[in-house]
Amino acid sequence: MTTWMTLDEARDALDVRAQTIYAYVSRGRIGVSPDPADSRRSLYRAEDVKALLRRKETGRTRETLAATTLFGAEPSLPTAISTFSGGRPFYRGVDVVELAATATLEDAAQLLWNLEEAPGFPSPVGVPGSPAASALDVVAALPVGRARAFAELAALTATGHSTRGRLPRVLVDEAASLVGRLAIAFGASEEDDRPLHERLARGWGLPKPVAALLRKTLVLAADHEITSSAFSARITASTGASLPACLLAGLTTFSGPLHGDASGRVRALFDEVEREGADAVVDRYLAAAMPLPGFGHPIYPDGDPRAAALMDEFKPPAAIARLIERVVTLTGLPPSMDVALAALVARYRLPADAAFAIFAIARSVGLLAHAMEQLAVDSVIRPRGRYIGPSAAQAPDPRKARRKR
Repeated sequence: MTTWMTLDEARDALDVRAQTIYAYVSRGRIGVSPDPADSRRSLYRAEDVKALLRRKETGRTRETLAATTLFGAEPSLPTAISTFSGGRPFYRGVDVVELAATATLEDAAQLLWNLEEAPGFPSPVGVPGSPAASALDVVAALPVGRARAFAELAALTATGHSTRGRLPRVLVDEAASLVGRLAIAFGASEEDDRPLHERLARGWGLPKPVAALLRKTLVLAADHEITSSAFSARITASTGASLPACLLAGLTTFSGPLHGDASGRVRALFDEVEREGADAVVDRYLAAAMPLPGFGHPIYPDGDPRAAALMDEFKPPAAIARLIERVVTLTGLPPSMDVALAALVARYRLPADAAFAIFAIARSVGLLAHAMEQLAVDSVIRPRGRYIGPSAAQAPDPRKARRKR
């Protein structure tokens, strides 16, 4: 029979703060259920707490460290691009939330790419007769959106030039053109004299106040240290692959629902709220001990400052505001950037895939920063496997298997 603990009991067992317990819940590592004696409180699955305690007591032996480095909280690659400190993100030592108050994505690129001046993100210029020209002509006929963005990067990857033996300024120019291509593939206008957030707003037919929100969102989402997508981009860069290949590798990883497309799961939650009401949806999730997507963040146990900064700028629709209020009250888990982004899309009725588009365009700047930084390391990233399969003596004899047939 499942047994449950109060918050204080779980905290005492693990010797952590309440925010850490909430973070474990948000990551699905501790099951949660409403307290039948008091609906304002939650109970936590005792067996999950005990499993975490056993892991904690095991200690970080050399083998444990080797087995978990790529999956733990410690970055396995040195970087000067971005980090976290005191529960806040920083780009090269600059507080991201403060930067986003006035900066454009071009300004963020200047900082992340370590340039003397902000780059532009130009519209693509076709080269008749080039190897990629015919493929890109076919891609350009696709409707704007995710399929076109990925198809264009795939076409460029198939014909792209290695990053090796090329000057940094040449690579920066190519990186800037890739961001511009990606934005246009998602519907931005082709006006090189305007900052990208204005081009995106014009392409989507949005008023100036919403364009200002896009500006802030793009800066907040431009990078987030060594994420799984940044790691993918860096692995690709370490092999000498082209910049389009590095960006495509990063964005394909980014597209997973547990990473950059997490706002899609939040949008599905919002759809449930629209049909059933916030109270009913939250009660159902908590009764089934299911984590609510988009709430809590393992890096920000006290709340995602990017989400708070964005949601200070607008009021979500009433049903979404009620959802956020109820989840925070019952679980203590504040909304993440995924909730803020999905709420922005709902509030201003942006295109259906706008949350992913905004996030992908912004993060392309960070992914390219990681790819270009990795080029300074003259070695291929090649983690070793820790083999756990059968030994040669334990493997089945193929000759006996043939005889059985």
